[in-house]
Amino acid sequence: MSLAGDVARWFTAGEHWRGDFGVPHRLAEHAAMSAASLLAAIMIGLPIGLWLGHRGRGGAVAINLTNVGRAVPSLAILALAQQAFGLSGWPGFGARPAFVALVALAVPPLVTNAYVGMRGVDRDVVEAARGMGMTGRELLWQVELPIATPLVMAGVRTAAVQVVATASLAAVTAWGGLGRFIVDGFGQQDNAQIVAGALLVGAMALATEVTLARVQRLLVPRGLRAAPAPAGEVTPA
Repeated sequence: MSLAGDVARWFTAGEHWRGDFGVPHRLAEHAAMSAASLLAAIMIGLPIGLWLGHRGRGGAVAINLTNVGRAVPSLAILALAQQAFGLSGWPGFGARPAFVALVALAVPPLVTNAYVGMRGVDRDVVEAARGMGMTGRELLWQVELPIATPLVMAGVRTAAVQVVATASLAAVTAWGGLGRFIVDGFGQQDNAQIVAGALLVGAMALATEVTLARVQRLLVPRGLRAAPAPAGEVTPA
């Protein structure tokens, strides 16, 4: 029998769509873990990147520090977090080691894109806004942030896709999510289950990208929609 046929039969088997071990339940676990991790990373990374970009100070240091996370594999962070927190977790949100690893993965693109987006705002526009008597807060929210939105949202999209794809690591720490199919497939030497799990993760990552691209289009001011929206992370020179 071909692997493609085995995978098709796996997807059409009713037992794979029911109960705590079925696709809907694993999908809900994966989505909850990814959403919680991304939200935590946004709360950490975006304020830092936006504020430093607004001030124009300390950005290089902050970006270099956050980019240290790129050099450390998520699996290594997962192992260290497991030693620190054990395998305990929060109901519905996943194991703490995986949560820490995913937040660490998502913060760098959020900080980098927010900072570069803010610093990329035309200085003439900023000075004109100051000349109109705008306060620093008004300048940030009414001028700089709307113009920087395409790059900021590109960072959110990059972080979200990375988190969804990497959340499969939660299964390594005895948690659920779609990665459970991959880990269990290796343990059972079930290639069909491994491929099915990988396809589900890939489909979820693609759906996340498409959904956030639409959200980005809604958030970008109409006057800035003519230019193609950035689709990935920007790394400053």
